[in-house]
Amino acid sequence: MNQQLKIKKMMYGGDYNPEQWPEEIWQEDMKLLKEAHIDTLTLNVFSWAALQPSEEEYNFEKLDKIMKLVKENGFQVVLATSTGAHPAWMAKKYPDILRVEFDGRKRKFGGRHNSCPNSPTYRKYSVRLAKKLAERYKDYDNIVAWHISNEYGGECYCENCEKAFRVWLKEKYKTLDALNKAWNTSFWGHTFYEWDEIVLPDLRSEHFEYDRSQFQGITLDYKRFNSESILECYKQEYEAVKSVTPDIPVTTNLMGFFKMLDYKMWAKYMDFISWDNYPANEDSPAMIAMNHELMRGIKGGQPFILMEQTPSVTNWLPYNALKRPGVMRLWSYQAVAHGSDSVMFFQMRRSVGACEKLHGAVIDHAGTNETRVYREVRALGEELDRIGGLTLGAREEAKVALYFDWDNWWAVECSAGPSCELKYKDEIQNYYEALHSRNIAVDLVGPEDDLDGYKLLIAPVLYMTKEGYDEKIRQFVKNGGTFVTTFFSGYVDESDCIIPGGYPGRLRDILGLWVEEEDALPSGTENSFTYNDVNYPARLLCDLSHPEGAEILSVYDSDFYARMPVLTVNPLEKGKAYYVATRSNREFYEEFLKDLCEEAGIMSVAEPQKNLEATKRVNENGGFLFLLNHGAEEIQVELEKDGTELLEKKEYRAGDRIVLKAKDVKIIQEKQN
Repeated sequence: MNQQLKIKKMMYGGDYNPEQWPEEIWQEDMKLLKEAHIDTLTLNVFSWAALQPSEEEYNFEKLDKIMKLVKENGFQVVLATSTGAHPAWMAKKYPDILRVEFDGRKRKFGGRHNSCPNSPTYRKYSVRLAKKLAERYKDYDNIVAWHISNEYGGECYCENCEKAFRVWLKEKYKTLDALNKAWNTSFWGHTFYEWDEIVLPDLRSEHFEYDRSQFQGITLDYKRFNSESILECYKQEYEAVKSVTPDIPVTTNLMGFFKMLDYKMWAKYMDFISWDNYPANEDSPAMIAMNHELMRGIKGGQPFILMEQTPSVTNWLPYNALKRPGVMRLWSYQAVAHGSDSVMFFQMRRSVGACEKLHGAVIDHAGTNETRVYREVRALGEELDRIGGLTLGAREEAKVALYFDWDNWWAVECSAGPSCELKYKDEIQNYYEALHSRNIAVDLVGPEDDLDGYKLLIAPVLYMTKEGYDEKIRQFVKNGGTFVTTFFSGYVDESDCIIPGGYPGRLRDILGLWVEEEDALPSGTENSFTYNDVNYPARLLCDLSHPEGAEILSVYDSDFYARMPVLTVNPLEKGKAYYVATRSNREFYEEFLKDLCEEAGIMSVAEPQKNLEATKRVNENGGFLFLLNHGAEEIQVELEKDGTELLEKKEYRAGDRIVLKAKDVKIIQEKQN
């Protein structure tokens, strides 16, 4: 699925919930939103109870008024299906719709995502509502996209899910013999002789805590099953609206590095990617950027839509700090710099009650255009009008691929060992931040993605080596690519069973070494090693390996494994494969990757300096250089090409130094040769 949005400029707007307000407020909203240069409204996200007050009764009167008003005022609409929260009557009449938690508790009505994805009731009525909405509003030519449900997530351990899990397993394994082999059920006498002997892995069965399972194969398959079950709900609504409005693209809002759902699989069934960006207070600019890279990467590098962000403050963090002046603008352009064709917010007007009443909005409780936030939103809208559609569809041109796989994420963190501090995303982030600091363009890729065109492939903690992916890596290296992997790689197959013959399993010939064992270092303890005459820490895990053709570049300094390799390189025809046997610090990753990029001829988008983030997007209108200053001090950047700065309409020549004040952004459309 790859249907593009039919838009002429960058979308600007976000979630609007007029049903929460009396109608006399609506006209005032129209004036304020237009004054802020907002052009796109996401409607009808949580209106299921209003649209369907009882099982057979539907009432579209208020939504009809809203849709008419919005159209008359010239707004584009992203129309949601409202199925993110079921109505109370449904839970009362059909308790099968309610989820069962990980600890076995049956939920009551309440909250938001509380619907069992395998409930026939939920699927029946959600699909019916989606189709009714499509039939009713199919002739509105201002609908630019369908928005299915909202921020899918969660898990369910009810009888519906248990029965569906067994069906899923039958389809996957065909026979119990194959299942027993994949799960290694001879361990602890778990052999299954009937399909209905299989129960869901939860706190009542296989788990001793949420992320620690006694049978990883069972848990891993449940996580796959749950992701696919929720995806099936989305797909059914997708087909319902498409049957009526085939030309309107369809999406749902994702959430960056969200562990529960395999977004790479989901992307196959989304016409375009949209996601909600809500960084935590402690998230670095690189962490925020990495989320954008993932959302761009799951759809093969296609631009995405920033569906939500707060204009000022969130409401769910322990300390909900305001976005300082200029930060909303900075982070909005950061999304655009990494592939967004929109800047969207939650929400247009602040709610008066419930948990999001203190969440930021374009229009505050004061209901005026005189607030700081409103003025910032209006100023940004003016800038986006000046940019227009110039950057739409533009892509980044990365030569570095960073491997990320949900199956691997689940498997690494369900493992009974080697360390409770081993977190897959953290290891990805270590390498990404080092590249980000040097303004090196990076694509996040998965196991199905083509590696042609990349010069460097990095796969930290490649614990699960899927069948065939080792050959993809092998050919990449033989053809001249540089491959990097780390400790705890090549251990298991797709069922989380050890690949016999020694670690790193299928990667052994590529890396030119075998790993005998690994030492898990408790927090606060470390070994060390030297690289380029500088001493660096060795932390978390220390692999003890033996070269089989690989050249040793660095060794451990102490303990009984002193002088054993930390860093090795193995030549393989035209390319090289590096193995990093431990976790180190930011300084090491920056130095190591600087060397690899220089050797591979991978260039920075702009000369690295503190607080500077630089990216480049390219489309038929040329190249667009984005320069962002995340610091509190002024910085200067020397330009390599002639170009026009789009926000101030100023011409620059190659060699000119462009000044970025604190939290400032510059976008240079480079002159085409």
